[in-house]
Amino acid sequence: MSSVANSAASFGHPDAILDALDPEQREVATALHGPVVVLAGAGTGKTRAITHRIAYGVRSGVYKPTTVLAVTFTARAAGEMRTRLRDLGVVGVQARTFHAAALRQLGYFWPRVIGGAPSRIVEHKAALVAEAARLVGVSVDRVAVRDLASEIEWAKVSLVAAEDYARRALAEGRPAPAGFDHQQVARLATAYEEVKGERGVMDFEDVLQILAGILAENRTVAEEVRAQYRHFVVDEYQDVSPLQQFLLDQWLGDRSDLCVVGDPSQTIYSFTGASPRYLLDFRKRFPRAHEVRLVRDYRSTPQVVRLANELLRRGRVTGALELRAQRPAGPPVAFTAYDDDDAEAAGVAAKAARLVAEGMRASEIAVLYRTNAQSQAFEAALADAGVGYQVRGGERFFQRKEVRDAIVLLRGAARSADPDQPMPEQVRDVLTSAGWSPAPPAARGAARERWDAMAALVGLADDLARTGPATIASLVAELEERAAAQHAPTVDGVTLASLHAAKGLEWDAVFLAGMNEGLMPISLAETDDAVAEERRLLYVGVTRARVRLEVSYARSRAPGGRASRKRTRFLDDLWPEAGGVRRSAARSRPRELLTGEHDAALFEALREWRRQVAAENDQPAYTVLTDQVLAAVAEVRPTSTMQLARIQGIGPVKIDRYGAAVLAVVARSDDASGDASKKF
Repeated sequence: MSSVANSAASFGHPDAILDALDPEQREVATALHGPVVVLAGAGTGKTRAITHRIAYGVRSGVYKPTTVLAVTFTARAAGEMRTRLRDLGVVGVQARTFHAAALRQLGYFWPRVIGGAPSRIVEHKAALVAEAARLVGVSVDRVAVRDLASEIEWAKVSLVAAEDYARRALAEGRPAPAGFDHQQVARLATAYEEVKGERGVMDFEDVLQILAGILAENRTVAEEVRAQYRHFVVDEYQDVSPLQQFLLDQWLGDRSDLCVVGDPSQTIYSFTGASPRYLLDFRKRFPRAHEVRLVRDYRSTPQVVRLANELLRRGRVTGALELRAQRPAGPPVAFTAYDDDDAEAAGVAAKAARLVAEGMRASEIAVLYRTNAQSQAFEAALADAGVGYQVRGGERFFQRKEVRDAIVLLRGAARSADPDQPMPEQVRDVLTSAGWSPAPPAARGAARERWDAMAALVGLADDLARTGPATIASLVAELEERAAAQHAPTVDGVTLASLHAAKGLEWDAVFLAGMNEGLMPISLAETDDAVAEERRLLYVGVTRARVRLEVSYARSRAPGGRASRKRTRFLDDLWPEAGGVRRSAARSRPRELLTGEHDAALFEALREWRRQVAAENDQPAYTVLTDQVLAAVAEVRPTSTMQLARIQGIGPVKIDRYGAAVLAVVARSDDASGDASKKF
């Protein structure tokens, strides 16, 4: 029996599919006829809910799998949806990105409607934009080409024609790219379309536009598509653009068997043309729509959830859902101010190394930041700390030479595989011949990255073998499917990613680094709407953490520089050293650590120690350790560096510098208390 058949059999009656769902998820899964709108907060199990909805519809006979089209925004999310459906014993459902679904349909109908072979798709606009700039006499460099390409994309997904661009952009208060005015952009956009036509190519936006146009104008084609697809699911609906919504409308026709899922609080792509209004106004369009709210957060601890809720509450985010944590309490959210960027990178790397040494997998740790340019310092610091890492948004996994070569070798080995030897062992033998070894190399950099990539293939082989009978041939098939969807296996290294690239992912430990004004919100966010989106972006970052979360910033850019930087305004009154210290800290610490009933004598002893240290180093006392930190020490009375590290406001640099002395003060206080008790 195949693994899919095993999965199907394990559920028995269709209602067994519902057993693993909470009441709200079950409500989603049993609402099999649209329109349905699911407002799902971060970590509330939306993917589980919608995949079980599809599986329940198929297993109960309401849906034919081939009539279901589920669309989402990333190849990884589509791949995960297919994997979950397969595990539920459901095959034949089309789970794809908007572009992949559109391209598949366009390729099918192109010969009939347009004739000949479809035009070649250009993955990057840079060369076309540069040529268009020359045609209109505009001087551009690489940065200008990138910005102009982004503006052309915004116009196309917003259904703004080139001749109407200047008027619409001005009406919406959208600034033109630096160094250009709106009329120049409009002329360049017109030239860009002409260059594409001359070369006989199309871009990704054209795929959606052309297909939507065919469906809108060709009734026969539209009826054929609508006969094929009768049930629609759209994930991440808060990120849909006007162009995507227009295509979805053509798929639907006059029907309403649609289920949309989204979270207004995670709208972070407005600059690309995405709009949450389709989600927020869904019940205006479909007054009889069934609405379900998922607010039980299964991902994050109460400490993380509390901070996430506070961020939204203080920002008065439209449509925000208040999450309810379902996990047990965890460590408090840590807030750390470093002296400079180098100290921040070194501190974060040291903490990541400590977590790995304590048994946490490096792949369960992430360092998130606002801009890709911030990654370099953390790459260097992690390398110095001997911790492997992967940069999300860098070279794609399946484009790496060692991965391509390994797949070729595995494909060859599949033809002569020993049926009596376990598949994972065979995979290890094959990859060993390609230079892989069970232990990672001592060297960092490219050598470690190559090893990590092949180790991820070994890990995938182990995972497949655990789920049922597997062969090298089935592993190769899995890899080919993942390569087509760019659904890479997990590489065991700390993830470095921008906040935008982290969307849809989660880790046990997350470091939100570089949370300075000017970076969060970024200095380019000049309007209220842009600042509000930056707040939502920080919310996305916070909600990536399952257990451990640290937020940090650096007071200066370089060592010895002027400490003029400020932390992000979004954490005002939430940062423990801010005004109202005790109240704001209470929102991110377990209550038992914040009774306020610290040992007054120990507190004074710590203050005296701090005064002496500050005098010896000619520095303000608060820069050694703040009163709040000293009060927490006097309350917790730590006896080890590990206990000391759990106190907010003490990072690795402070521990290295003052940890032993602080513990000595606490120990002396304990000894004095013991001596005093003997007198009675």
